[in-house]
Parts: sequence; structure tokens; C-alpha cells
Amino acid sequence: MRNLKKKGGLLIGLLLITLGSYAQILSGKYTVLDIRSGENNPRNSEGDFITLKDGRIMFVYSKYTGSSGSDFAPADLAARYSSDGGKTWTQTDKILVRNEAKMNIMSVSLLRLGKDKIALFYARKNAVDDCIPIMRISTDEGQTWGEPKVCIDDQKGYFVVNNSRVRQLKTGRILIPVSMHKTPDTKWNNRGTLRCYYSDDKGITWKSGSAVPNPDSVITQEPGVTELKDGSILMNIRANGGYQYYSYSKDQGVTWTAIVPSKIPSPISPASMARIPSTGDLLLVWNNNGAKGEGYFKGKRTPLTLAISKDEGLSWKYLKNIEDDPEGMFCYTAIHFVKDYVLLGYGMGAGLAQSRVVRIRLNEIYK
Repeated sequence: MRNLKKKGGLLIGLLLITLGSYAQILSGKYTVLDIRSGENNPRNSEGDFITLKDGRIMFVYSKYTGSSGSDFAPADLAARYSSDGGKTWTQTDKILVRNEAKMNIMSVSLLRLGKDKIALFYARKNAVDDCIPIMRISTDEGQTWGEPKVCIDDQKGYFVVNNSRVRQLKTGRILIPVSMHKTPDTKWNNRGTLRCYYSDDKGITWKSGSAVPNPDSVITQEPGVTELKDGSILMNIRANGGYQYYSYSKDQGVTWTAIVPSKIPSPISPASMARIPSTGDLLLVWNNNGAKGEGYFKGKRTPLTLAISKDEGLSWKYLKNIEDDPEGMFCYTAIHFVKDYVLLGYGMGAGLAQSRVVRIRLNEIYK
């Protein structure tokens, strides 16, 4: 009898695994890495990808230490690696940069600068009025990193830069989109002042662009930038108006048009955007749940949805949910293309304690 129960339990387990695998096949999404929290590791926060010269993919994220997963708790920068296009990943962490701040280091962006250099950007958080982006350079494919360089030195304050947000334009200019919420002399303001800091010499020196005009009372936060085909820059903005907001620059991120609502319904949550190399279309990843959302989803950072734009962000189609747990939280997505696939890395769970990587065949997104 006991053996029958064991066999029955095994069959049920196998059935659940089979059904789960079949559901992934139908959605086109495969979860390839879950970096879960544990003892003395209360949170593994969102990060970014880069492909190394030897073909491996490196995913760098913030590994929290101690007992708290707060945005202000201690964290190092850690890496995992894939040698097969993102199908499988190493299961142990390699610490790249130890916490050098009074609070933490987080919100990683990775850029390849020429053939032999990789730039690592992250936020160094010392206080609620002292958080600035830092850049380090590696000349040995991420094995070691040079000295930290401050990217904002014209003023002090709390500058938010999301993970996977730093971009290099076709001209070589590097843009860091920031939202400034407090200075040592001002009170905290949820309505951030948005702008880009830019460098034309591969990060040696940085200049400040103009603030993005916000004539309304809309709360604006966590900007991202995308270079459009005509050379202009699109800024997508987390906002409280029920939609992602847009602003445009015609001078490579120095000045910007006044913000306007897009056609992307969204809660107060960030959206990520990238151009698909093989098609030239834009891929959007966000919480498809704006002010008019209904039921359980209203106002929450779920579902996590993909969409395609063939007209440079004016409209979106082929909507596809990749996470739809009504009790879940999914956001801060990094996008990385590998041949016929895309890798998405994002934070999830209560307090964003877990970091997940999924692998999706591109042609599934267009169905």
C-alpha cells in the first residue's frame, strides 16, 4: 500500500512537471534561472546582461547581505554566467564589486565600449540625499574592474538610474537617464526632475542635459531612452497618469520636448524598451495595467507583458503576458538578444526578493 502511494505521488509529480513544461511551450517562455533569497541573502535584485568575447553571457545583479531587503540595505554586485546562449546558468555567485557605499550599490547597466572594454554602471547609495551613478571599466572581459568614476559631479543629490538603462548612440555618445528627487538642501519630491547626463569621450567626462519639461502635475520617475531610426531619442517615463509618458530629443539627449502620455497603459511602474536586431522593431516589457485596470490587477505590478511596435513606439501590438500571477510583482526588466532568442531578467516576488531570467524565441512573440 505504501509503495502504491509512493507511485501515485510520483505520477502526480511527473504530471505537474509535464503540465508546467507544456504551459511553457504554449507561451514560448522558458524560465532558465531563478536566483532566490536565503539566509543572510534576503534579496537578489534586478540586473543587466552582456555577451563576452568567448560567447558566454554574463548577468550582473545586486546580491543583498544581512537581514534586510530594503532599497537602502547592504548589497554587493554579483554575476552568473551562461555558456549555451542562456539555456543554463552557473549556480554559484561570483562577486564582482563589494559594497563600497554607506548603504548599497545596485541598478546595474552594462555597455561594451569598443572591442576591448566593458563599462559597468551602478548606483552608489550613501544616503537619502546622496545616490549617484558610478562607472567602472574592465579590460579583461569582466574578470577585474578599474577604479570607480563618478558620472555626476556638477551637483549632489539622490539620482535614480534604473538597471539596464545606460545607452550608447550610433554617434558614440553615452546617455544616462536620471530622475533627481532630493538634494542636501531640498525636501524629497516624488515628482523627479528628469534629464540625461552624457559623455562623448567614452565616459572620461560627463555633461548635464536640460531638464525634461513637465507642465502638468504628473509624477515622473525612472526614465529610459531609446534611439529611434531618424536619430531622435525617445524617453519613456514611469508616471502616475495611468500611462507611460513620452518625451523626445532631437539633439541626442541635451534638450527635450514637454512630456505627453503614450498609448501604453501602466501603473506607477517602469517599462523597458529595446530594438530587436533581426527585425528593427521595438520590444516593450511592462505591466499592462493602467489607471483603468480592473479587478485584482488594478494598480499592481502585474501582469508582465510583451508588445511589439513597428512604428517607433506610436502603437503596440502582439501583446503577450509572460507573468500573470494576480498576487505577483514583476518589474525592472533587462532585455538581451541572443540570435533568435531574447533573454529577459527581472525582479519578482514580495519586496522583489528574487531575480528571474527567462528565454523566449523571438518568433513566438510575433504570434
